[in-house]
Amino acid sequence: MKLEHAKPQHPQTQELAMKKFMVLYQAPISAQEQMGKATPEQQKAGMDAWMAWSKKAGSAIVDLGQPLGNAQAVAKNGGTSKGTTIVAGYSVMQAESMADLSKVLADHPHFMMPGGTIEVLEAFNIM
Repeated sequence: MKLEHAKPQHPQTQELAMKKFMVLYQAPISAQEQMGKATPEQQKAGMDAWMAWSKKAGSAIVDLGQPLGNAQAVAKNGGTSKGTTIVAGYSVMQAESMADLSKVLADHPHFMMPGGTIEVLEAFNIM
């Protein structure tokens, strides 16, 4: 009698095969400024677009993230000054490759914002 080994049904098995990516949403103005200038209808339309995109992206999203703002540069001595970053938000995503993730991001609603760009960084396992 031949015994076959079953594949482990560990929930993280698929995750281990997927690469993780930090997705940075860049914009010429902060998310806080954007929302402050938008009408309630524009705010709702923006959120609706994000939610529709997130449903389409599905399991590629690990953490949808959130808007960022009020950047501060921190010096070695602990001092702070106004930051210069143009990062307005982030998401953590997963895909088999950067090319696959690029396809998911191609119709992202962030591109509707004038000057909006997306930068993606791959996370590398060090252990």
